[in-house]
Amino acid sequence: MSTVAVALRTTTLPLPLIRRGKVRDVYAVGNDKALLVATDRVSAFDVVMDEPIPFKGAVLTQITAWWLQQLGERFGEALPHHLLSADADEIIAGTPALAPFREQLLGRAMLCVLTDVVPIECVVRGYLAGSAWKEYAASGTLAGEALPVGLRESDRFEPPVFSPATKAESGHDENIPVAEVIARVGQARAAQLEQMARDVYAFGRDIAAPRGIIVADTKFEFGVRDGQLLLIDEVLTPDSSRFWPADQYTPGRSQPSFDKQPLRDWLDGERRAGRWNGEAPGPTLPATVVDATSARYLDAFARITGHALHDVLTTLPEKAVAP
Repeated sequence: MSTVAVALRTTTLPLPLIRRGKVRDVYAVGNDKALLVATDRVSAFDVVMDEPIPFKGAVLTQITAWWLQQLGERFGEALPHHLLSADADEIIAGTPALAPFREQLLGRAMLCVLTDVVPIECVVRGYLAGSAWKEYAASGTLAGEALPVGLRESDRFEPPVFSPATKAESGHDENIPVAEVIARVGQARAAQLEQMARDVYAFGRDIAAPRGIIVADTKFEFGVRDGQLLLIDEVLTPDSSRFWPADQYTPGRSQPSFDKQPLRDWLDGERRAGRWNGEAPGPTLPATVVDATSARYLDAFARITGHALHDVLTTLPEKAVAP
């Protein structure tokens, strides 16, 4: 049976560190590849908590690998991506210095083509929620552009709205109009980003629907390698998307979700009670909150892929999950 680190907060691998994000540690592998390791770090309200969420990183990695496999079967070379392998043993075979770190890599690591990242978050919104609802409720707009009058929170957009945002190294991303994307990357590239993002969202929405999940919105990142635009980073995960249970959907209010909602709810209570000021460091998370949050991620993985994460992890050496 494979052994996977149940809760991993950070990594220190014998490779050049490119960056350490809120969740992922990214290392250089030679001059043209990157190793992305999804830890179990969790952030809420822009604060990274001290306590990791068991299996969170494996969920993000394996659900991304699953989606990329489905996208490859559907679109082929028309929708290229950066993933080379999500099989830890295959990755180690190419970089033997990683062998002592197999437990940390198993289920969490993606070897990817190194790209020049396009500095735009390509958000597609199928429903009015989050920062979009906040702006609309205040001004009737999204990124300064008017939306139809009379929309309620969580109302469905038809067709979905392409809603780009800036990529922020810290703090919140900022919604921007498509015209600003064109100004930054050119009209042809902007059109390509929008079309690819819409295609992936529509594909994911249609697969998730019969599984009882509404993909309310999601964000994608893209990078360029040798002039080709590639889908990169995580894809249609509970961290990059709002997954709502379809059987509980009721427009006119916020919706329950398959992500870190238990954590956010608990932190909201701590702030209202005056026990946390909303800044780093975060309060110590009780085991009940950690366990409930982990369960949400595991549930999302099982519903989307049709497999329990444990079953996938215990067969990883024999079955490559990446396409």
